[in-house]
Amino acid sequence: MLHLIYIVAFTIIAFLAVSNLIRSLITVSMDSQRRYPNRNQTSSPKPQKRQNRQKAIHPELLDERGKPINEPLLVMRSVSVEDARQQLDAIYNASPNPNNETEDE
Repeated sequence: MLHLIYIVAFTIIAFLAVSNLIRSLITVSMDSQRRYPNRNQTSSPKPQKRQNRQKAIHPELLDERGKPINEPLLVMRSVSVEDARQQLDAIYNASPNPNNETEDE
């Protein structure tokens, strides 16, 4: 008798889960087909001052002269293990108080 109760309970939970999944899929598909208004095209006219103002550019996207850079930002170059170790040692030695810790040799 206990097995029958478990089977019925599991079946009810499974039907609820599947119906919830189907309902969620339908909701997502309807939301994906909905058209949202463009933020730049609103019905109310904006003041002229806001249109002339330029967006602020993040400082890391500017070069030394303050002009935007035109190069890819995610370019990685291959570094050998020895080059990386030398760079890390140089950074460590340039840090304040490099002599406080003992070196392992």
